[in-house]
Amino acid sequence: MSKVRSAQQAIAAIKDGMTIGIGGWGPRRKPMALVRELLRSECKDLTVVAYGGADVGMLCAAGKVKKVVFAFVSLDFIPLEPYFRRARQNGDIEAMEIDEGMLLLGLRAAAWKIPFIPTRVGLGTDVINLNDDIKVIDSPYDDKAWVAMPALPVDVALLHVDRADARGVCQIKGPDLYMDDWFARAAKTAVVSCDELVETGCFAAGDEARFVFWERSQTDTVVPIAGGAHPTSCTPLYGLDVAHFKEYSALAKEEGFARYLEKYITGKTEAEYQQAVGGLEAIRKLPLPVY
Repeated sequence: MSKVRSAQQAIAAIKDGMTIGIGGWGPRRKPMALVRELLRSECKDLTVVAYGGADVGMLCAAGKVKKVVFAFVSLDFIPLEPYFRRARQNGDIEAMEIDEGMLLLGLRAAAWKIPFIPTRVGLGTDVINLNDDIKVIDSPYDDKAWVAMPALPVDVALLHVDRADARGVCQIKGPDLYMDDWFARAAKTAVVSCDELVETGCFAAGDEARFVFWERSQTDTVVPIAGGAHPTSCTPLYGLDVAHFKEYSALAKEEGFARYLEKYITGKTEAEYQQAVGGLEAIRKLPLPVY
């Protein structure tokens, strides 16, 4: 059965008050076309779980977010995502800031359907002091204390991959899949955009199956959108758009997110967005980042 849908059909599954997990990492392989479709929707009061970048910043600036659960929100070469920074400093959102590893453990607990995972990460830090939802517990086996990292269940996960087939088999060939496999497993519904929709037989050739990191049963919806990670990178297909991020960030100083929306998103299709940034050919020519 084909799981292929349009971005509009996929985002229609998101309702007010839901918890949304967003894959990728900072400015790397974010499902930005899906985020743009979410920006065009009427959804609000969302809880966002992410290793965040412009995805989180845009949703906060648009007034879509009630709470962010995050380990960081950064554009890498711009260390602090400017719109998220403003929303947090102004008290516009609730925040649960945790260690990168704790966020991973929260996703794993949700995927494994258990309430928490014990860890030493966070002991003796303000991560515990500033998060009432995170408890320290005594071990039943020795006299040590452990952080009980609670599960982070997700209603809908939004992810972007290099290639997928209509059945939901997804492939990532970049050097790091980040935590996308755990977002897919922690979510009730996983929506995956892909740069290329391929026939299933592609994954049987050579070592192609080595780049499939979660079961197709975990993928509920496949949305083919070439260039759908822009302005973030999608290694090895294209790099991040530094000039676009500089324009985006500069507008934050002028409280100009409304101008960004008007220029690139509101009332525009994804094809029109891509034309506004130079077209798919220009996206595919963006140089790959070196870290």
